[in-house]
Amino acid sequence: MNQFNSVFGQILQIFSRNDFQREVKALQAEKGSKGFSCWDQFVAMLFCQLGQAHSLREICGGIACSLGKIKHLGLSKAPNRSTLAYANEHRPWQLFERVFHQLLGHCQELTKGKRKFRFKNKLYSIDATLIELCLSMYDWAKYRKTKGAIKLHMLLDHDGYLPTFVHISDGKMHEVKAARLFPLTPGSVVTMDRGYMDFALFNEWIDKGIYFVTRMKNNADYEVVEKRTVRPDTSIRKDEIIRMKGYQTYKKCPHGLRRIEVWDEKNQQILVFLTNHFQWAASTIARIYQDRWQIETFFKTIKQNLKIKTFVGTSFNAVMIQIWTALIAVLLLKYLQLKSKLGWALSNLVALLRMQLFVYRDLWIWIDQPFQPPPVPIDYEQLKLVLN
Repeated sequence: MNQFNSVFGQILQIFSRNDFQREVKALQAEKGSKGFSCWDQFVAMLFCQLGQAHSLREICGGIACSLGKIKHLGLSKAPNRSTLAYANEHRPWQLFERVFHQLLGHCQELTKGKRKFRFKNKLYSIDATLIELCLSMYDWAKYRKTKGAIKLHMLLDHDGYLPTFVHISDGKMHEVKAARLFPLTPGSVVTMDRGYMDFALFNEWIDKGIYFVTRMKNNADYEVVEKRTVRPDTSIRKDEIIRMKGYQTYKKCPHGLRRIEVWDEKNQQILVFLTNHFQWAASTIARIYQDRWQIETFFKTIKQNLKIKTFVGTSFNAVMIQIWTALIAVLLLKYLQLKSKLGWALSNLVALLRMQLFVYRDLWIWIDQPFQPPPVPIDYEQLKLVLN
């Protein structure tokens, strides 16, 4: 007798069915549906991500092959391809966005008190990645004359490296425009690359009490207001207070800024950082920018391990559903990482989890001891009926 349902079933138990149904009713997502519920659709699309299915045929066939094991998933039967395709095209993708934020709250509870830096300010990274699409198939995703694309803008919280805010736009939207949508609070620190170099944006952040750390462009025109003392035995070459000289630049940002030069021994070059924080050590500013690489790693991870570059539907709604499901899958993997004592690499967790989805074993023991064989099922002996 099996003491547990499948690993996939235990993963789905992380989601509150009551909260899920509340969002379904709020969005009227099941209006006019006959038999195929939003939960069925969600399970199928999550299987697409965790099971690495490449098409609707693989999703429906993979679930149908495990027909005896899907009752505990909340499914009565495996979906048809046409039914799943229709649901992806017509049901609101906002439901998956709301499920993402529900799961994000659970992950954030596990990251409390886990910080890499000593300061109490919230540290974020912002960046964007382009997802290229075939314009002939995705005619709504116009980017270039012969190319289609959408852009994924993200705010990454460095407490657990969780994506706390995501904005999906067409490929033409500039990063600076998207940066104004991020819900940054006063006192928070945000780090980004030179693609976000906009002094009007910097001025808005300074007025709101938001700190930033970025790379400075080589052609920036400035004047040095103050030179700070730097130790000769460190990698810090210069630590200066500057003011921008150009008329338009000064008009956009009249505040003083801090310019730091750091010698990068690995690449044998000088890195120039720009920030509006004047109290922290220059080495701390350099380490903050170095930690920005985590958002690059995050984008690389989801593109390599989840279904976010190829899609099982061609409509805008279907693409949005698949992207948000991929982000939900990332949060699930982060949740398992935070719960585990093993110290998983996310790519290894994705690969091994795919092989265990319909195995009957305790998920929470497996994530701590993945290479131990599952326990032998207990065979309860049937009591004999004795007639006197």
